[in-house]
Amino acid sequence: MQGSFKMHEWRIEPREYARQEDRRGRRHAYESLDPVRTALVVIDMVPFFAEANPYVRGIVPNICRIAEALRTAGGLVAWVLPANEAPLGSVSSEFYGPTVSEVFASAGGDGPLRSRLWHALDVRPDDSVMEKTAYSAFFPGHSVLPGLLAKRGIDTVIITGALTNVCCESSARDAATTGLRVLMVADANAARRDQDHNAALYTIYRSFGDVRTTDEVLDLIRKRTGPAQPAR
Repeated sequence: MQGSFKMHEWRIEPREYARQEDRRGRRHAYESLDPVRTALVVIDMVPFFAEANPYVRGIVPNICRIAEALRTAGGLVAWVLPANEAPLGSVSSEFYGPTVSEVFASAGGDGPLRSRLWHALDVRPDDSVMEKTAYSAFFPGHSVLPGLLAKRGIDTVIITGALTNVCCESSARDAATTGLRVLMVADANAARRDQDHNAALYTIYRSFGDVRTTDEVLDLIRKRTGPAQPAR
């Protein structure tokens, strides 16, 4: 049913938390962020995914909460959509078969970019909206996003969207490889099954970035945007 929604029962195994705590002396890699140097990257929140997947619809409120907090704090909100071409380029038809390849090539929808996003998202005029021509939004030559982030001096990216284990994980891996601090939001990414979602979160937490909840990300943003301190 298109109006229904679900939330993943996500988890990181205690033994992996313990492993990281033993390695670096703390559970989370990144314990603070500078909102002005942070970008919320929202991947593929388009009708193609939202209409078919209640988990995708379920993360909309959390994405909007993070977006509003980061905007208020002076950070960047970037909405990234799939371009209307096959994600694996010249081998897509061979890999997926011609019918499925054509379906994937049209997943981004038609019309102006902003009109292609899922209708329940709160997209503001100052937000950035762009396409990507690969699964990853950070793979060189396939999106203007990396150049935009570099121009703004961004050092931290908050990854949200769909699907956790495909475009979001691919983007998180490539972002980390370029030297960005990556936070993957456990309850603002969506896959088709809990198993897929949790496997991706484990991989990111183990090797590429941090995994946080929406509330934890909001706390990190607000730590740097609390009441002004009196002048001394």
